[in-house]
Amino acid sequence: MSQPTIEHIMQVGLGFWASKTLLSAVEMELFTELARHPEDLDTLRGRLGLHPRSAHDFLDALVALGFLERVDGKYHNTPSTDMFLDKRKPAYIGGILEMANKRLYGFWGHLTEALRTGEQQNESKHGGADLFATLYADPTRLKGFLKAMSGISRGANLRIAAQFPWAQYGTAADVGTAQGDLIVQVAKANPHLQGIGFDLPEVAPIFEDYVVENSLTDRVQFAAGSFFDDPLPKADVIMMGHILHDWNLDIKRMLVTKAYDALPEGGALIVYESIIDDDRSRNAFGLLMSLNMLIETNGGFDYTGADCMGWMKEAGFRETRVEHLLGPDSMVVGIK
Repeated sequence: MSQPTIEHIMQVGLGFWASKTLLSAVEMELFTELARHPEDLDTLRGRLGLHPRSAHDFLDALVALGFLERVDGKYHNTPSTDMFLDKRKPAYIGGILEMANKRLYGFWGHLTEALRTGEQQNESKHGGADLFATLYADPTRLKGFLKAMSGISRGANLRIAAQFPWAQYGTAADVGTAQGDLIVQVAKANPHLQGIGFDLPEVAPIFEDYVVENSLTDRVQFAAGSFFDDPLPKADVIMMGHILHDWNLDIKRMLVTKAYDALPEGGALIVYESIIDDDRSRNAFGLLMSLNMLIETNGGFDYTGADCMGWMKEAGFRETRVEHLLGPDSMVVGIK
């Protein structure tokens, strides 16, 4: 039996210290600055506008946290921060952290209220438009958000493109496609496939630009529609990435049933996100993401693989399975 210690309690209890230090560094574009070349304390203090009282502790805290390296008095990005937190690189995922800094950090301060009331705590709390309505009404903000979602999903998208038995299928549709990275990665890895990205009309220009950038205009097309109001596109495989957790149980079941109706016999539905382990004790990220859905949505929640397979079987899928992708992400596959 392990002895009681306070280290883990303190690390998590005061975890917002480390979180906000990283988020502020992203906000000030520190990692983008250092991607140009390493710099010393005085240079960084001037370029970022840091006060002398705080600059040294701030930068060295990022070293201690593993986000920077310091060599001969100069600060460098780590390989990970250089790849993922430099705004000029295609793998940049800082957009989602920028949103966390500007929005989520404050809203999570009301988690206790959310836990006691079951009500979301974001802009909609006092009658404002919900997150998705706000995003889709602002083309610039929407483009940034969709790009950020591509960055944070890229690893899992590449795994799906390589791991699923695509040779058995000829067409695929990505429902709630956003910028389109999932269908783009699948099409790039499987040259025989024809792909569709399905989302609201406002997404079309962003999706089409991304398809052009990846030289896939001959095989990947956009289809405008609402998965609430319209039938889903017909395809051999339908994919839903980071979609179901936004909605309540009735809508989850409805979307799974719509996918079933759009598939041919033998067709497949792929649902992926941070699927919670069936024991609900190991995938902390998935469980925390579910709490984030409490903060952000009116009824959304994350779920286990067993939950999702159950909804698929209710809809009529004859075979179901769960496959791990990477990190906290897994996919649930249903075969009609």
